[in-house]
Amino acid sequence: MSELYDAIITQNMPEVKRLLKIDPKAINEEVDGAPLSFLAARMGNYELIRHVVEYSMASFNNFDSQHRHILHYGAESGSVEVCRYLVERVGMDPTTGDQDLITPYEIAAQHGHQDLMAYFAKVCGAKLQNMYKNPILTGMHPDPSICRVGEDYYMVNSSFIFFPCIPVLHSRDLIHWETIGHAITNPEWAMLDTLEGGRGYWAADISYYQGRFYICATYRLNDDGTVFRKQIVVSSDQPQGPYSKPAIIEEDGIDPSIFNDDDGRRYMLLNRGARIFKLNADATEKIGEASLLFYGDHKRAPEGPHLLKKDGWYYLFEAEGGTGAGHRITVSRAKSLFGVYEPCPYNPIMRQEDPTAPIQRCGHGKPVMTQNGEWYMVYLCGRQIDGKYSMLGRETALDPITWTEDGWPIVNHRKGPSYLQKKPDLAECMLQDDCTLDLTRDALSPIWVTPRAPEKDAIVVKDGILYLKGSTAPLSDVASRNILLRRQTDFCFTAQAQFALQELKEEQSEGMIGYYDENTWISFGLHRDENGYSIYVMEHIGHENIMHEPVYLSLENQTGNTYKSNTYKSNTYKSITYKMETDYLKRRFSFRMEGEAWQEYLTLGNVYYLCDEGIQMGKRFTGAMVGMYAYAGKEPYTAKIQGFSYEAVKG
Repeated sequence: MSELYDAIITQNMPEVKRLLKIDPKAINEEVDGAPLSFLAARMGNYELIRHVVEYSMASFNNFDSQHRHILHYGAESGSVEVCRYLVERVGMDPTTGDQDLITPYEIAAQHGHQDLMAYFAKVCGAKLQNMYKNPILTGMHPDPSICRVGEDYYMVNSSFIFFPCIPVLHSRDLIHWETIGHAITNPEWAMLDTLEGGRGYWAADISYYQGRFYICATYRLNDDGTVFRKQIVVSSDQPQGPYSKPAIIEEDGIDPSIFNDDDGRRYMLLNRGARIFKLNADATEKIGEASLLFYGDHKRAPEGPHLLKKDGWYYLFEAEGGTGAGHRITVSRAKSLFGVYEPCPYNPIMRQEDPTAPIQRCGHGKPVMTQNGEWYMVYLCGRQIDGKYSMLGRETALDPITWTEDGWPIVNHRKGPSYLQKKPDLAECMLQDDCTLDLTRDALSPIWVTPRAPEKDAIVVKDGILYLKGSTAPLSDVASRNILLRRQTDFCFTAQAQFALQELKEEQSEGMIGYYDENTWISFGLHRDENGYSIYVMEHIGHENIMHEPVYLSLENQTGNTYKSNTYKSNTYKSITYKMETDYLKRRFSFRMEGEAWQEYLTLGNVYYLCDEGIQMGKRFTGAMVGMYAYAGKEPYTAKIQGFSYEAVKG
């Protein structure tokens, strides 16, 4: 370590001053991934940090290896004097998140620094318990659209080829959400059977008009025909459905939304830019030609148009820049519906400007006004592992909208996405989707989906058992539909699945699965081949199958995990439980027979392929899933599942 490090750690101010006078740049020397200025803040010494700020060449735009800035370190000390100086004189933000989205405010709470928490509460305008964190919906929840009816809020997201199609979520506080239904629940209406992963239903929109809820979306087909995109509209008098049979609107484009004007006329908007055409009264038919309202302010990949009429203005919100790092939200306005539209001088009104920040690709937003007159915007965002891999897909975030004196909306004061934000002035509700598999009911929770519609009676819950019919098609085939999945909502989690032991025919298998699409997945379970029953892990990456060395089991007496046997006695062990532990890109697989201890089988160090960026194959816009599967092959087979659990693991 350097002399300056020793002087800082011992808080030897004369020596610190002497060394910094000789070399003021030395303060930027890093120790364990953090510059010495950060370690100075951790000391909680006001004289020390003030000298570092004012008499050295310390940088305050940099972060450590965990994306923490100097206030994170100051918060560890608990010194109100040091943190007040860093906030009020240096301009550091107590709500900036590190790579795990932890803020200085939360660090103060973790260390029990009550006085510092009180100061941060004053700065932020709220106590920590009265704040929320982004993303509000983790895991695959892209392209959010929202509407309010009275005191209730409803949101929809893209669902791609997963069935039921287009989840409908409900909230009363904009923070806690519960999936209450889907826009398409009839397998005969889903039209997903032959679609490749990443196709299907894109960028749904929900609106409310004269007592009915309307959901529209792009129906994206494969690239093997002459028509690639159509639009669908469904409606219901109940937000949870059931919804009407999809009406097909033959208009090319993506990201439709419905706008209802004051005169009762109804319109649909969609890209490129923001095109608009008239709909009939029940929004099931196109009755006019599409025309361009405005192409967009940024002029690159303008899409996701939404219209809002307020104070005599038509406000046009667009997503621009593509869904990667350049994603943003812009707004323009006009006095008449068909314009001419002028772009906002404060555009983009939402964008992540820091390329190293943990929350990226912010865009595709829609505004909503609360019953109290507050304004918020839901928008998509993404978080990456190592700045490369969007394992959780695109998620949903929420930030406040304020209106400028000249009548323009801006999101979170143009500071980009928030990590910690004051809650809306709404009564808190604790609705949240259940992470476990509830087998006490005869129907699954609506968080569970399958790739494409499952076969008839393929998934049945009865008497505390989930019966999962084995697919005759391999997991890599679009015809393999009987795969029961839920979104991976955390970078670190533990999932377990308990299966009743039954006889398998040769080549049949069952177990857990980490799933992205038919091109990329990991299966983990019980398999039977010519040598007997074995625990195995297979990675499917593009066109390659990587079969790891199986562990053969004697299901008669568990005399050793290398015993090969074709004999099976069902009364020896009643069940087997599989465990998948995920730590970012690492996955560890373990299993245990009923009444036995856990046996660790295999650890994979890099499952990078379970994300958008994993391979270049097809449309990759979704996110990682986890769940259960059964493969029957040529002979009928139904797995019996006795339980499934999913638990987030905090870093």
